[in-house]
Amino acid sequence: LDDQYVAGLPDVAAGQYVMLAVTDTGAGMRPDVLERAFDPFFTTKPEGVGTGLGLSMAYGFVKQSGGHTRIYSEIGHGTTVKIYLPRSTEQAVEPPAKPNVGLLGGTETILVVEDDLKVQSTVVDMLSGLGYSVLKANDAEQALTVIRSGIHIDLLFTDVVMPGTLRSPDMAAQAVQLLPRLKVLFTSGYTQNAIIHGGRLDQGVELLSKPYSREQLAYKIRQILGAASVTDRSQDATLPAANAGTTGLRVLLVDDDLALLEATSELVKMLGHAPATTGSPEEALRWLRDEAFDVVVADLAIPDMSGVEFAEKAVQLQPALRVVF
Repeated sequence: LDDQYVAGLPDVAAGQYVMLAVTDTGAGMRPDVLERAFDPFFTTKPEGVGTGLGLSMAYGFVKQSGGHTRIYSEIGHGTTVKIYLPRSTEQAVEPPAKPNVGLLGGTETILVVEDDLKVQSTVVDMLSGLGYSVLKANDAEQALTVIRSGIHIDLLFTDVVMPGTLRSPDMAAQAVQLLPRLKVLFTSGYTQNAIIHGGRLDQGVELLSKPYSREQLAYKIRQILGAASVTDRSQDATLPAANAGTTGLRVLLVDDDLALLEATSELVKMLGHAPATTGSPEEALRWLRDEAFDVVVADLAIPDMSGVEFAEKAVQLQPALRVVF
């Protein structure tokens, strides 16, 4: 791209680029649509069909790489998208071979909710190959139908952005109400817009970002369902109670959201453990000086003290304490 080309493009540097062009033979774009093609959430598709995030994310990835994107379109003839990425003059280096690591599998039942049938088929094959029993649904409504059928399901694995009027996070919330022991794992390429707010995941949300490898999927699922099938047992999956005379664990819950604190406390009781709750990290530290706890569950954003700072002080008081954020 020479000086003349970049003269009217202040954010594009002159120099050598590698250009990738993708052309279709579709209907083409009107000038007013072309102007907004990269705008986040702009779409010409009906509600519930398109997110308006695909082109804006592609644009963002290219810009982060120091590149440049242009769209050319003619009504009735089609569209060409050209992506320019800065050429590297470095010597090409072969990546090191990945060591063969035994994948972690299991025998639990997983419901896969994915509207892209090719992706769905691939994920089902991956999970089946790892030993899981796999159910599938094409959208959120279909997933709820499967869940309401009464069939046993251990994990709901769903894309965040789904077609239809029922949002995937809302479907997952209803699913957990129907099956309280159900674990939920979201996947998405649109994390910043869909389920991350202020840099934080919503309460109770587990996320596997796209694209992911078979190894990443296998590891994340075992992380959620429990490490019973993990071959590396350097960390014991069992957790002895500090109070040897009790059947459950002593759990300290620290969260300034009192309604959420109460709900979490009830869940901990249902699991057979003994919760203690407080909205104050200072009070929690006082308790830790006087009483033995096995686990502390703390919000990352607590007034007057960050969750990380609180956890560091808590582990200084009780080094064997396990921490969940």
